[in-house]
Amino acid sequence: MPDIVCDTSSIQYLHQIELLHLLPALAGRIFIPPAVLHELEEGRSCVLMLAIEMRGVVAVLDDGLARKEADRRGIPVIGTLGLLVNAKRVGLVASVKEQIDRLQFHRFRLSPLTRAAVLKLAGETE
Repeated sequence: MPDIVCDTSSIQYLHQIELLHLLPALAGRIFIPPAVLHELEEGRSCVLMLAIEMRGVVAVLDDGLARKEADRRGIPVIGTLGLLVNAKRVGLVASVKEQIDRLQFHRFRLSPLTRAAVLKLAGETE
């Protein structure tokens, strides 16, 4: 299991749907930058800086701009939805669709195309 560095949104959404316990089940070590606890924008920047410093960790990011910057810097990335797909693969959640519905109840933004693609990856349909 890879070590991960998390941003604010992933932690927030997993907490809101009561699945924060997935992080330690899917990662070796979890690093949460101090700035993540204080401000979202600082947290994104700090996640990338820490991931660059630590080398070999996976950054957990949902923000599109932060993901593009991570890709530009060669930092592997996974998002909240990817964590849910992985959690289903190892039997930690039964339904990704159910968890996505819960996320969207908490205002998680997701296009219909992305939703369908994630459900397909999870072996589920609408």
